[in-house]
Amino acid sequence: MGKFFEFVILAFLSFFLLTTKAWSQEQEPQVPCFFIFGDSLVDNGNNNGILTLARANYMPYGIDFPQGATGRFTNGRTYVDILAQLLGFSNYIPPYSRVRGRALLRGANYASGAAGIRDETGNNLGDHMSMNQQVENFARTVEELRRLFRGNNNALNGYLSKCIFYSGLGSNDYLNNYFMTDYYSTHSQYTPQAYATALLQDYCKQLSELYNLGARKVVVTGVGQIGCIPYELARYDGNDSRCNEEINNAILLFNSGLKKLVVRFNKVLPGAKFVFLDSFESTKDLVVNAKTYGFEVVDKGCCGVGRNNGQITCLPLQQPCEDRSKYIFWDAFHPTEVANIILAKKSFSSISKTFAYPINIQQLARL
Repeated sequence: MGKFFEFVILAFLSFFLLTTKAWSQEQEPQVPCFFIFGDSLVDNGNNNGILTLARANYMPYGIDFPQGATGRFTNGRTYVDILAQLLGFSNYIPPYSRVRGRALLRGANYASGAAGIRDETGNNLGDHMSMNQQVENFARTVEELRRLFRGNNNALNGYLSKCIFYSGLGSNDYLNNYFMTDYYSTHSQYTPQAYATALLQDYCKQLSELYNLGARKVVVTGVGQIGCIPYELARYDGNDSRCNEEINNAILLFNSGLKKLVVRFNKVLPGAKFVFLDSFESTKDLVVNAKTYGFEVVDKGCCGVGRNNGQITCLPLQQPCEDRSKYIFWDAFHPTEVANIILAKKSFSSISKTFAYPINIQQLARL
C-alpha cells in the first residue's frame, strides 16, 4: 500500500513539474523584446508630462483599460498593446519616459502623439517627440543596453536582431502638416507626389539609422484611410459619409513608395527582415465589412463634439457612447479597442499579402 501511495505521489510530482515547465515556456514571449515608434495611434503615455494638446491622460480615455487614463488615445488597449499580447508578453511595453535599466531588455515604446516623420509636423498642437527624436532616444537605449552587456557588441547585436521593431509614422505629416494649409506651407511647396517622395527620403534615413543601431526584424505600417476619419468627414463639404479622396489619394502615393522601400531594404541590407503593413487596406476593410465585424457606426466618433463627433475631440469627463464595441472610431482620429484588436490580429496572423507583406508578424517573430 505504501508503494502504491509513493507511486501516486511521484506521478503527481512528475505531472506537476511537466505542466509547470510547459506553462512557464508558454509564458515566454516569442521574441525577447519589442520596440515601438510612432504617433498617437500607439503612444501609451510619453506625452503625459510635456506641454501639448496631444495628450490623453484624462477620462474618458482609458475608460475600458484596467489602469484607466494612462495616456493611450483610445478607450482601452492600443494596437501595439494587443500585438505585445499576441507576441506573448505578459506585460504591456512601457513608455520610454518611464523605463530605464534592465527593464529595457524587454523593449520600450517611444511613440508620441502628434509626431511625424518631419520635425515640424504636429507643432500646431505643442511639444512632441518627432521620429528623429524617437530614434535618438533609441540610440540612448542602445548605449544603456551596451552597459548591461558589459560592452559586448556582438552579444548585444545578436540580442537586438531577435527583437521586433514597429514603426508607424506618416499620418500626422498629412493631418497636421500637408493638409493643414492655414498653419503649414508644405501644400503650396510640394505636389502630392513630391511631398510623398520627400517624406520617404527622410523616413528612409530614420529607418536606416534604426538598422544601424541593431534593428533587423522591422514592421513598418503605412498610413490608414484618414480621408474617412470623423475629423475629416466633419470638415469635408460632402455628405456625412463621403470620404475626402484628395487626402486618400495623397496617402496612397506615400504607401506605395513605402512598400517599395521595404522591398529594397530586404534586398540591400544584410540580415534585414522588413514587413510592410497596409493600414489603408486594413482600415478600409473595417468599414466595407463593418457588419461582419459587428460594427454599426463607421463614420462617427464614440466620444467627441460636433458633426460626426469629429469637430472637437473627446473632452475631459465627457460621456462617451455606451456600447464602444459597435463603433470603429473612439474619437475624431483614433480607433476603438475593438477595432485595434481586429487590426492587430489581422497583421499578426493573416495569410493575405494584402494586409502584411511579404510575411505576417507571427512569421517574422519565428525567423
